Amino acid sequence: MLAQGDSRLVLTTGLDQCLVAYPMSEWLAFEKRLSELPQFDADVVTLKRIYVSGAVECELDKVGRVLIPVGLRKHAGFSREALWAGMGSYIELWAKESFEDLRKEVLGDEDRRLEIAKRLAELGL
Repeated sequence: MLAQGDSRLVLTTGLDQCLVAYPMSEWLAFEKRLSELPQFDADVVTLKRIYVSGAVECELDKVGRVLIPVGLRKHAGFSREALWAGMGSYIELWAKESFEDLRKEVLGDEDRRLEIAKRLAELGL
């Protein structure tokens, strides 16, 4: 994720009860794509309100730790342990218990798993 050596991340609230972390270059590209969308589209406005307005630039220390602002910690429901979930060009940061609950919920529901598999096949994956 930070292959270019940039230790800056942009952390923001996710649409789920998690945080989303972008390397600075990916965040700037995301903001550019977002700025090209219709400004009066209700879903675009909502995304900007939830996702962009809560974004905070953070610096990773030399051992890869990041200080997460209180408001973002509250959004994600962090108590003690957090889990980084790689998502390609960004990372989700979850309270460990919340991520485990989500995982159990999806893996324990055969209909949901089949629905996901069908959708992924439609997308060519």
